[in-house]
Amino acid sequence: MRNLLLTLCFDGAAYHGWQIQPNALTVQEVLQNALYKVLQETPSLKGCSRTDAGVHARMFCVSFQTQRQIPCGRLLCAVNHFLPPDVAVTACREVPEAFHARFSCKGKQYVYQIWNAPVRSPFLRNRALHYWYPLDEAKLNAAAGYYVGAHDFTSFCTQDGRKMGSFVRTVTQAQVQREGDLVTFTVAADGFLYNMVRILTGTLLYVAQGKLAPQEIPKIFAARKRSFAGPTAPPQGLYLNRVDYEEAQLHA
Repeated sequence: MRNLLLTLCFDGAAYHGWQIQPNALTVQEVLQNALYKVLQETPSLKGCSRTDAGVHARMFCVSFQTQRQIPCGRLLCAVNHFLPPDVAVTACREVPEAFHARFSCKGKQYVYQIWNAPVRSPFLRNRALHYWYPLDEAKLNAAAGYYVGAHDFTSFCTQDGRKMGSFVRTVTQAQVQREGDLVTFTVAADGFLYNMVRILTGTLLYVAQGKLAPQEIPKIFAARKRSFAGPTAPPQGLYLNRVDYEEAQLHA
């Protein structure tokens, strides 16, 4: 039995997230269908994350076990042949039996893109939030700095009945940058809660609108109530940008 790690990228606009849903198309479903055509079996896929409907991934990792002995290079090409144009496998490698794409993950980095211009960009439709009011990226970057560190992020997540365990996460990077009209919020952490990045983004937009001062963000952490934070930003600007594993975990 081989344990394989696939690295994907996908445009999530047409999908209801990663995980298979009974009445909606998901990335997991199209990947399973492609793998079945190549392997003639339906392996149990372990995704590195649950992504919301409409969210994109520049790097998404999936592990699964198979007895098929197709070399990784050939498997990559064959699976891509059967995938739709908005999903691609970029790498395939054998990993140790104990490796799990989700539970072996040590951290992730997300990027949220905002097109900050009076006129929308047709080229960024479903790929960035169009926000036409002025944004002071320096002020937003100062606000984002309060996210860094180990905090209880209860105020910054949606609770929907799924088991979450501890709400403490350690954010190692949170910054806002501008390149022309594109404003980007980048955040990295050892883990993320449901809708956490979108709520962090929505809270930054509250700061931009003057509804919240940057120095008030610690009070939101202390409150541990979702109503204290900003709105949940739309999904189309969000990208899973990087998934981190310890190098030793990847070697069979």
